[in-house]
Amino acid sequence: MRSPLAHLVLARLRESFRQPETIFWTFLFPALLAVALGIAFRGGRPDPSSVVVVPESGYVQLARSLGSDNAIRAEVLDRRTAELRLRTGRAALVVIPGNPLVYRFDPTRTESHLARAAVDAAIQRAAGRPDPVPVADERVTEPGSRYIDFLIPGLLGMNLMGGGLWGIGWSIVEMRIRKLLKLQLAAPMRRRDFLLSHILSRMVFVPLEVVPLLVLAGLLFDVSVKGSAVGLLVVVTAGAFSFAGLGTLLAARARTTQMIYGLINLFTLPMFVLSGVFFSTGRFPDALQPLIKALPLTALIDALRAVINDGASLLSLGPQFLVLGLWGVLSFAGTRTLFRWS
Repeated sequence: MRSPLAHLVLARLRESFRQPETIFWTFLFPALLAVALGIAFRGGRPDPSSVVVVPESGYVQLARSLGSDNAIRAEVLDRRTAELRLRTGRAALVVIPGNPLVYRFDPTRTESHLARAAVDAAIQRAAGRPDPVPVADERVTEPGSRYIDFLIPGLLGMNLMGGGLWGIGWSIVEMRIRKLLKLQLAAPMRRRDFLLSHILSRMVFVPLEVVPLLVLAGLLFDVSVKGSAVGLLVVVTAGAFSFAGLGTLLAARARTTQMIYGLINLFTLPMFVLSGVFFSTGRFPDALQPLIKALPLTALIDALRAVINDGASLLSLGPQFLVLGLWGVLSFAGTRTLFRWS
């Protein structure tokens, strides 16, 4: 191989495989996280709501009524302990007997609202309230409609972002700190080849990150890809390209590990919260939605979910590709302007 770019890509690959921590964070950690969350949110009967009854007048009959409901786990505890349980999140609801009956809960917690509804229904039924409208429950357990189906694309997007920012940004800064960039400056290569070698070596790892996670999700949780393999490949490549560009941009001027650590966290932490990795972006106010949609991780996860869960075509993902492309192109353009060897 006479090409400087080929030698640089080979050097990047050897460097990565010689670091055990790279193997763990790139391949094992996403798989372990998917397994843990998949087990935690597996299908089946949900855990009963944790409720505390304060021992005041009439509490015995009240506790007996709640204890007969399988969707409620009721305990009788003194007022101080009940407040402590509620404050620390170990109880979703505190019931204080009296006239009127008092439900004490945190309105910002979804599980508290669910516990309040379940407890009130159980108490009203025990008091003889009729249910004039017959109802029936249908639990959603079909593949493609479960939380694990929602979660896997989010984990894939998060992993691609982490690989691009940490795998490229941290690596370049480490080379700058160890004075290796100055040594490479004397080599017969162009700055473009050096930066492109990091991006191409990153692309080699992308299939190794995506395929095992999808296979594991399919074997353990019956998660399947409804869209085409080509469509998934294009989306993953676009996401990896976008975050590779952002990784090189963050490392263009960073001189210390503390600086690159802070810059990467400055970009990743808001996207972890806003981009819908673990829950829907619809939870945020409408005023924030344009900002959320403009984030590269949001565009990548939306595209992954569309292809994996809905079988969407590439033509329907134009807005997501536009966002990813703009982040990638603008990041590379900024890197060529800002990058310094020392």
